[in-house]
Amino acid sequence: MKILLPTSTAGSLPKPSWLAQPETLWSPWKLQDEELIDGKQDALRLCLQDQLQAGIDIVSDGEQTRQHFVTTFIEHLSGVDFEKRETVRIRNRYDASVPTVVGAVSRQKPVFVEDAKFLRQQTKQPIKWALPGPMTMIDTLYDSHYKSREKLAWEFAKILNQEAKELEAAGVDIIQFDEPAFNVFFDEVNDWGIAALERAVEGLKCETAVHICYGYGIKANTDWKKTLGTEWRQYEEIFPKLQKSSIDIISLECQNSRVPMDLIELIRGKKVMVGAIDVATHNIETPEEVADTLRKALQFVDADKLYPSTNCGMTPLPRRVARGKLNALSLGAHIVRKELSNK
Repeated sequence: MKILLPTSTAGSLPKPSWLAQPETLWSPWKLQDEELIDGKQDALRLCLQDQLQAGIDIVSDGEQTRQHFVTTFIEHLSGVDFEKRETVRIRNRYDASVPTVVGAVSRQKPVFVEDAKFLRQQTKQPIKWALPGPMTMIDTLYDSHYKSREKLAWEFAKILNQEAKELEAAGVDIIQFDEPAFNVFFDEVNDWGIAALERAVEGLKCETAVHICYGYGIKANTDWKKTLGTEWRQYEEIFPKLQKSSIDIISLECQNSRVPMDLIELIRGKKVMVGAIDVATHNIETPEEVADTLRKALQFVDADKLYPSTNCGMTPLPRRVARGKLNALSLGAHIVRKELSNK
């Protein structure tokens, strides 16, 4: 029985305080060796429990086993030197010290596959797994080898495809690629970014998603948002080409954002993961507020293609707040489901 308006999260959920510093991005681990492996699995189980208790339909690992949504994947690849760091401008917004690509990049072993198998053993619910997209990966590195953003993106796309195929074999139902960089480098997205993403999903039979957001609720992002004016029309630049792409689901930010809802019309025919939870505030939405966002979205996307979700990841939020938001998402979707079935 396929459920209408299946709920999910866009990515990360808060980690328990015994595993990592709460409400902090890139927080270092508090455990090591065997204890760290056990601790990550315990956190994964707790995070799954929180989602199931809240009634989330498509569950995830909440990124409990990774420090960061991009670099944790890159750490497992050869050709990148984490000791050799350079400062680069990330998504034209803030400076960060990043590792350097020093040689040909390749994947010697699976990165998240064991974690995915572990999650699969714990639940019968559909599972969504997030990977960084090729363009967002190159935007988080200093490249002294390929000297071409496009060349490096194609290499990463091949590597991501290897990982994605093994995740699919481990029982993952939806593989999501996080591409916040798609909101910034429009020409590159249209020239080769979407093509590189399609290379990453080549040959997959499971559903594929691309998540394009305005970032975590951190200062660099909230400051940037203030410069975008009253209407955020970034999606307009890339949606027409994404609509023609082979990606199944497009995940975007709607709650408390200045994205005009009618832009969703540009991806008509695709499944749409509608962000109905604002991750940049500690205020917990009411189910009615969530329902209202979903109703607005339903003007531009068919009900059988609407997937209520969060705007972005929730790592920086207190666990209590994240749990409250998951409950609101679930209850809000339930309200609209009921309205639809009464029609």
